[in-house]
This record gives sequence, structure tokens and C-alpha cells, in this order.
Amino acid sequence: MAFHNPPSKKPDAKPDDGGMGSLLRAEKLTQIAFILPAAVFIGWVLGVLLDKWLHQHWIYLVGIILGSVAGFIQIFRLVAASGKDT
Repeated sequence: MAFHNPPSKKPDAKPDDGGMGSLLRAEKLTQIAFILPAAVFIGWVLGVLLDKWLHQHWIYLVGIILGSVAGFIQIFRLVAASGKDT
């Protein structure tokens, strides 16, 4: 019986992560999909509460804008962090 050496692995080759890597990528995409709507909703709710507390009718718009800005900032941070991992 002849002995065959296993093929040498290249140093720059990525290991096959299988199903767990796919699940992690799907989780990151799901997280990105929920960040912006959740941030806008939280900003809107806080704006409505401030409207009722201060007897105003415009603060909810500021809450929506601040929530969307916070959501985009978090999305950019998440994408930048995932870019460093690859």
C-alpha cells in the first residue's frame, strides 16, 4: 500500500467554517435589518412621551430624526466591525 502525503494547506486559505459561519453571517444580516426600524421606533416613542410631558406637538419629529441617525450610525459601526473580521 502506497503512502500519500496530504495536500499542504496554503497559509492564506480560509478554513471551511461550515454551518456555523453561515448562521453567524445570517445573524449579522438580521441584526442589520432590525437596527434601523427599532431605533426609529424608540426615537418616536420617546418623542411622543416628551410631547405629552412638555405639552408640545413637534418633539416626536426630532425623536424620529435622532432615532434614524442613531440607527444609521449603529449600522455603519456594525458593518465596519464585520469588515475587519473577514
